[in-house]
Amino acid sequence: MFDRTMPLMLVALSMLSVTCVVSADEPAKKPTSVLSFQVNDIDGKPVDLSKYKGEVLLIVNTASQCGFTPQYEGLEAVYEKYKGQGFEVLAFPANEFGRQEPGSDAEIKTFCSSKFNVKFPLFSKIVVKGEGIHPVYQFLTEPETNPKFAGPISWNFAKFLVNRKGEVIARFLPKDAPESAKVTSEIEKALAEAK
Repeated sequence: MFDRTMPLMLVALSMLSVTCVVSADEPAKKPTSVLSFQVNDIDGKPVDLSKYKGEVLLIVNTASQCGFTPQYEGLEAVYEKYKGQGFEVLAFPANEFGRQEPGSDAEIKTFCSSKFNVKFPLFSKIVVKGEGIHPVYQFLTEPETNPKFAGPISWNFAKFLVNRKGEVIARFLPKDAPESAKVTSEIEKALAEAK
């Protein structure tokens, strides 16, 4: 039995070493767009962000027990106002700041639905700063993406505006209300750009 399995093991090991060498020689492709990522929705189902190609996105880290939590209402208002023009709000619950999002994904979904009638896409709770940062937020905050908008998230409800090509074109502070002229004027400019 040993004599028959030895050649098979040698072939398998040589194939593995070739695979490892090929993989090591290929540099990892760095994402050039937020649309390059896959995330889980609030129900745990995978979503390729590439499905939003051609749309303007407002990406927000959210929390249910924050002083800025009422911004869900403003987020829903801008979503309803612009969704027919190719606009989406993408909300990513996070618990990094004051532990203000302690709930499970199911609890967050229920809260957003019952308290604010949220209809825009909610995603699974992620880490948006520090150790374990989700790749989407790593991309959004790194200088290579757009040096003007780089740097760690400071608090809940930081907002990134992404154009139809998946490029970060603006960043808003947590205190900037989604329905404010400061935010909506940038959304309207992005929507006016050709697809």
